[in-house]
This record gives sequence, C-alpha cells and structure tokens, in this order.
Amino acid sequence: MEGVKLDRWGYEVKTSSDSCISSINAYYHQLLSYGRYRRVILEAAVHDKDCVLANILAAHFLCSSDPSKAPSHMEAAKSRLEQATSYEKAVFEALNYLISSNTDDDVAVELHSKLLRDFPRDLVSLQRAQVLCFYMGRPDLSLGLVQQVLPQNQQENYIYGMLAFPLLELGRMADAENAAKKGFEINKQDFWAQHALCHVLQYECCYKEAVQFMEECSSSWSLCSSFMLTHNWWHVALCYLEGHSPIIKVREVYDHHIWKELERIDAVCAEVYLNALGLLLRVYVRGELDVFEDRLKILAACLTDQANWFIEWHLDVLILWALAFNKELSKAEDLLKGLKFRLSTMSKKKQQAMQGAMLLAEAIYEYGQGNEKRALEILGPDFNAYNCKIIGASDEQLDVFYEVWCSMLLNTGEVTKAIESIEKQIQKREGAPFLWRLLEKGYSLSGRKEAATVGEKARALEAAYFN
Repeated sequence: MEGVKLDRWGYEVKTSSDSCISSINAYYHQLLSYGRYRRVILEAAVHDKDCVLANILAAHFLCSSDPSKAPSHMEAAKSRLEQATSYEKAVFEALNYLISSNTDDDVAVELHSKLLRDFPRDLVSLQRAQVLCFYMGRPDLSLGLVQQVLPQNQQENYIYGMLAFPLLELGRMADAENAAKKGFEINKQDFWAQHALCHVLQYECCYKEAVQFMEECSSSWSLCSSFMLTHNWWHVALCYLEGHSPIIKVREVYDHHIWKELERIDAVCAEVYLNALGLLLRVYVRGELDVFEDRLKILAACLTDQANWFIEWHLDVLILWALAFNKELSKAEDLLKGLKFRLSTMSKKKQQAMQGAMLLAEAIYEYGQGNEKRALEILGPDFNAYNCKIIGASDEQLDVFYEVWCSMLLNTGEVTKAIESIEKQIQKREGAPFLWRLLEKGYSLSGRKEAATVGEKARALEAAYFN
C-alpha cells in the first residue's frame, strides 16, 4: 500500500519515510534491550511529523523524561488518527489512556491485553503492560499477558526473559530458570534473561555461581540504561554480601560500578540512587555500614534535592530512610507529607491498594530515626514485606524490608514472633547465612540452647561461598 511501511513486528504504519520506521524500530530495540538511547523515538517524529505511531510513542516517552513537550506530540497524533492504520489506532488507544490523568490500572492493562490479542507480535506493548503489572504488584496478570502472546513468538528475541520475570515473582523458580535459559540461548545479550538467571541463582543461594555468571556478562552492559546497569551490579554486590564475601568487595562494586555510573554525562541519577540505597540499607541491617565511611552521607546530601522525589514509591521509601538516618528530618518530613498528599489525590480504589505502601514509608522514616517500636506499631501485627510489591519492587528488593522488620522485632523484645518468621524463611532459603545469624540472635535472646548449634551453622555457611 502506498504511504505505508512495516515495522519490526510486520505491522503497518502510515508513513512514507524509511527513516521514520528505522527510528521507530531503533526505539523498540532500545526498550527491549534496556538501552540508554531511548530518545531515538524523537527522531522518528522529526522524520515524519504526521506519523501517528511516531508521535504517540514520543508523547509517552516524554511524559517521564520531559513532560512539557509531550502534549504537542499527543496533539499531532490525534490530528492524523483518521488516516492511521488499525495497528496505530490500537497503540494510540492504549497509550492515550495510559498518559491521561487518574487512569485506572485495570483498564490500562485491559486495553493493552486487547491490543496484544489483535497484534501479538508487539513485544514493546507487552513490555509496557508488564511494567504496569509490576507497579500494580500483579505478577499473575503479567504472566497471563506473556502467555497470551507466546504462541506467536516462540523463537523471538526477548520473549523468554519477559516470561521468566513474573514466574520468579510467583515463586515458580524452576519454570523461571528454564525460561531465562531459553532466552539466554536465543540471545546472549538479552539483559532481562541474564537478570532473571541471576535472580534464580541468588534465590537458591548459589552466590558464587551468580557472581561468576553476571561478571562474565558484564562487558555487554555498557550500553544499558542507568537502571539496568546499576541494578545488575546491585545483584552482584548483593551476592557478595549475602554470601559473606569480605565487605570490602561489596564496597568495590558500589564504588566502581554503581556510584561510578554518575560520572557518565547521560546518567539518570534517580535510577542510580535506587540501587545505591537498596544496597546500603542491606549493608546497614548487617551492621557493616562503617566500612562504607561517609558514602551514605554523600548520597543523602544528593537526595535532599526534590528533583529525585516522587519518581517512584520504592525510591521514596529508601530516600526516607537515608534522610532520617542522616538527620535531614525536615526534608524527610516534606517527602512524607508529599507522599500523603499524592495518596489523597488518588482514586479510592488506588488509595486502598497503596495503603500498605504508605504505612511502609511512615515506618521506614521512623526506623531511620531509630524509633523501632513506633515503626513496628505503624506496620501492625500482620506485616508482610512481600505484600508490598505495589511500591514497584521485586521480592529480592523487598527482602531488605523483611530483614528490617525481623531486626526490629528482635531489638524490641518480640523475639517469639521473630523466631517463628525466620524459621519459615529459612525453610525457603536454607543456605542464606544472615537468616541463620538472625535466628541465632533470636534463640540467644530467648535463652534457647540451640543458639550455639545455629551459630555454628551460620559460621559454616559464611565460609562456604567466597572463602
């Protein structure tokens, strides 16, 4: 058809410009490979200012990176919608709703599901839908979406990494491992598949194998976004930490691979801070923060800048801890007030879903100040860190809040409850040394003679991985 080109998926796009389609396809690649040059979509709209697909994708990109420039692209897409192909109209419908204010997450997911029923090869729309599900804390929905399109994408690049992640979050580790391995076989530089394999190894307490695998892959990460690059290194650092490697090794990863990303001119600072904070809180819970000297103080000084606030809830929770811990209390209070205000502007349905996230934020603010009894009161007797996925965190990222909770229970005399929870967690991850150390502390505090045996188990595991 004249004036129509096919994109990477083989779907029709109304444009006469080869350069426009080339830029759209390059954008797809950047998204699926977690690349750092996603701005390439803006070039597509320059090559063809009337292309609906180019403009709606550009508008969605700009909503997070430069919101003031998004409306012009949205209007350009709307003005040519009648001339667009059925595929472009479907993408427009899904993204137009997603960009609008006060969206209902369930409706947004359903629009993407409808799009994928009609155009199942569009893996970028699948990825976008999975991100939505992640921030809803719904890996079940995410899995359903990828399974919906899997028959049409059996040997496609990136699909198996996208299959592996919700399987991980649902605790289906063997299935996740099989999917991640298949993705890695198809494309050794499928960073999401690499990441999923690391998750599996880490969960199974194969810390040394996880580090070896990720460090072998790391030479290909330089083109990754700030988030993906530092997040992969966060996993490496965490394996060293959990496997009881000398703490200096963890600090080296922080310095040379996480914090160092900030030296790059195109670094996205908030993405780096998320992984830096997630690591430092783990280090703090283990009583090793002194080795990091003034690094947390330097990071907290950066986080007083409100440009880093309200980007995502998970980051805000971690910022609250860092600010409170470093006595930046007025700033922490401003952030907390801002979160409460944002909660008040949400729909009743969303407010209800986010209630646990708000309580976690308040509790971590108190924890940062050392008010552990108050923090536990806020969380309530039935707190479960793994029910807080809605802050935009994986189970592995939520582990630290579980560790904080257990530590607070032990420190405030709620020993029996702590022991009961730790024993259950050890059944899932028997090879994790720190869990045994927490259990040893619990047994010691309650005067149980098994404390010595548990301590021996902890010591044996601490020596098992890197020594």
